[in-house]
Amino acid sequence: MPHPSPLPRATRVVRRDDLASGEIIDRIVLDHGDRHRRRLAMRGLGGLAFLLDLPEPTVLEDGDALRLEDGRLVWVEAAPERLLEIRAPDPRALKRLIWHIGNRHIPAEIGDDVVWIAEDHVLAAMVEGLGGTATPVVRPFRPEGGAYAGGHSHDHAHDHGHSHGHAHG
Repeated sequence: MPHPSPLPRATRVVRRDDLASGEIIDRIVLDHGDRHRRRLAMRGLGGLAFLLDLPEPTVLEDGDALRLEDGRLVWVEAAPERLLEIRAPDPRALKRLIWHIGNRHIPAEIGDDVVWIAEDHVLAAMVEGLGGTATPVVRPFRPEGGAYAGGHSHDHAHDHGHSHGHAHG
């Protein structure tokens, strides 16, 4: 009985800005949560089964590619997600909303005059109570990497040294 061959391994991320050449043989579409990985069996939309096997947990960005050991590439796309599109009447009001959102320690994507966060009725009510709008939308979510994006995991098992009225679950 023949022994099944092992899955091809994706061992490197090629950032979209560095993607000059290579044969793209499949693509994967992942939501924000699934784009932060180190090791996971995956299957592309075209059917390619492979093992993501990176040296450390890495955030896969929309437009990046995963390089298989044989040099072939698998394209990474951000999946559409249910988000809130947050706007404010003026730049100062938007900065204030961004401060309040940041104080909740949630991922946020910041545009020139808009902020997107995961859909949450409590945060929508907070935004509206502060004079902004929170409109439900479906689009890919590309949140900021944050101060700890360089490999440090920001878990809440530490003391902030201040009090700010929310639970760290």
